[in-house]
Amino acid sequence: MFEMPRKKIRIVPLTRNFQKYGLPLYAAAWVWYKLLDPDPDPGPSTSDEVSNAKSKSAQKSYIVLAGGGGEGRSGIPNAVLLVEFDFTAKSLSNLPVSKFVTASDLPYRMAVHPRGDGVVCSFPKSCKLYVIDEEKSEEIKKLVLNLSDKVLTRLEDVGQQLALKFNNEGSALAAGGEDGNLKVIEWPSMEVILDKAGAHKSVKDVDFSPDGKYLVSLGNSGPAKVWDVTSKIAVTSLSKENDEVFCFCRFSESNDMNQVLYIAAVTGKGGSIVTWDTKTWKRMGSKTVVRDTISAFSVSPDGKLLACGTTQGDIFILNSSSKQVQTIVRKAHLGFVTALSFAHDSRALASISLDSSARVTLFEEEDKTGGLSLWAIVLVLLLAVVVYFMMSQGILS
Repeated sequence: MFEMPRKKIRIVPLTRNFQKYGLPLYAAAWVWYKLLDPDPDPGPSTSDEVSNAKSKSAQKSYIVLAGGGGEGRSGIPNAVLLVEFDFTAKSLSNLPVSKFVTASDLPYRMAVHPRGDGVVCSFPKSCKLYVIDEEKSEEIKKLVLNLSDKVLTRLEDVGQQLALKFNNEGSALAAGGEDGNLKVIEWPSMEVILDKAGAHKSVKDVDFSPDGKYLVSLGNSGPAKVWDVTSKIAVTSLSKENDEVFCFCRFSESNDMNQVLYIAAVTGKGGSIVTWDTKTWKRMGSKTVVRDTISAFSVSPDGKLLACGTTQGDIFILNSSSKQVQTIVRKAHLGFVTALSFAHDSRALASISLDSSARVTLFEEEDKTGGLSLWAIVLVLLLAVVVYFMMSQGILS
């Protein structure tokens, strides 16, 4: 299958893209900022003022973080945080925009609703929904995290959920438990679509296909499983090879708009990416991409990039087609990377760690115009030399 060569990306150098928030961080996700920053009220303002306000608003994005010290008396709080990243200033807020302390309950995993219904967080016993509201005053508009009145009936008293994921439409939520049970719940009705007890010994990760038809799940051991959401049956099992241990699973779309499944695995040689054909469910290939253990994995929404975080605190950015490493952020964190999340437009990557730090890495395509300009100058000079020679020889008058 022929694919057009993809442009290389480079990391934008930043100085204010790294902050520490005082608690170990386990989960991170970007919030769809357009839902948080509605178009300003024109009122008596001029069209230029409104346009400038919209532009300024569009540059602000928010990231939800979750973590804490757990049930012990360490003095470290458990909390869900909302932080802001300003794309214009290329800076991450040094203090949370909003902080919701969750007492002795540790928020361990989360899923952000793609249409703005809120953030579902998993706790040791149940899951809860948090919403982002606006507090308005005469001089300032502030975003705050609040616990929703909505009770997640199907996710109460179900034990620790280790995996949460909405489908792209936001019409279904998948939850995988520490007890190995797997659920798919219709949103927002909370009606059960799929309920499989003992799907794995313990569910480690889940993901929906882009069209929402399939759900992939994997556990601490054994093969990954692919479920047909409509028929509620497992359509195939994806077996390991040799000493592979599957860690993370993500669907995406390739250049030709076909769906592809990536599974990040750990082997004796390091971390590898296994690619699967979603039509035949056959293994397309496997490639070792890092020497260390992969502790976090994400795929950009545009399908062009793969990101791997390691136990050494490094971040590797890969071309999704070739699996070639395009760039590395060495020691992005002092502790091992616990979660990675691409922004909705794929131009930024949020990463977090147990060392309480969060980082935003910006990408841009390499500018090739400089090299083209140099070649143009060389060509003009060569033509000038040729013309001069021909005139000196009387070939040209």
